[in-house]
Amino acid sequence: MSAIYFISDIHLGLQDEKSEQLKLEKIERLFAIIKAEGRSLYMLGDILDYWMEFHHVIPKGFTRFFCLLSDLVRHNIEVVYVAGNHDFYLGRYFDDELGIKTTYGMHELLLDGRKFVIAHGDGLGKGDIGYKLFARFIRNRFNISLLSGIQPDLAIGIMKGLSQLSRAHKPVNIVFETDRLLNFAESLAAEKEFDYFVCGHNHVKGVMELSTGSSRYVNLGTWINGSSPYGVFNNGILQLREL
Repeated sequence: MSAIYFISDIHLGLQDEKSEQLKLEKIERLFAIIKAEGRSLYMLGDILDYWMEFHHVIPKGFTRFFCLLSDLVRHNIEVVYVAGNHDFYLGRYFDDELGIKTTYGMHELLLDGRKFVIAHGDGLGKGDIGYKLFARFIRNRFNISLLSGIQPDLAIGIMKGLSQLSRAHKPVNIVFETDRLLNFAESLAAEKEFDYFVCGHNHVKGVMELSTGSSRYVNLGTWINGSSPYGVFNNGILQLREL
């Protein structure tokens, strides 16, 4: 049975040129594996460090990545993009031009007989009210239309600034924030049955069995520290791997 892949928190566009090229080379290697062995790719947020979409302009800086995504789709790989707190608002470019399904929030899936709950992780659980208000503001359609209607260089500069603001925001209780998604998964497992809760966001990679004993929490980690983690689900088991 073909494998299903998961990635998150690559933050393309964030780092220096050498680091960005290395990330793209690793993405190309991963996508080659997916084309050979996979059938689906779920991108669980913050793949881009920022994104601003216009009616007639495509921001530069991500062309190679978009070509790699398009090649996956041409090889009949299903690609789903769940927006993260740095993706802000994905618009229609990915759906209409690249054939990628974009979505927001948390979703429940049945994959090869296993129940999955997937999300980026931003805004879930208790606390961080400031970020939740910020996300509602930035994803408001009226505000997005204002940004997309102004001069592109200025709008992209504003979006980059908002991305830095999102990164600079620090919760008062760091320990609570680190455990917030795990705690959320625990509370969710007490309410409903699932096999895997898969997320990113806090950059803390790991797999943990939840207290129910039948569910697992999986955080995909991040690519910005030189590592390149990804999840692969095959034969009923989800594992974290590294390129």
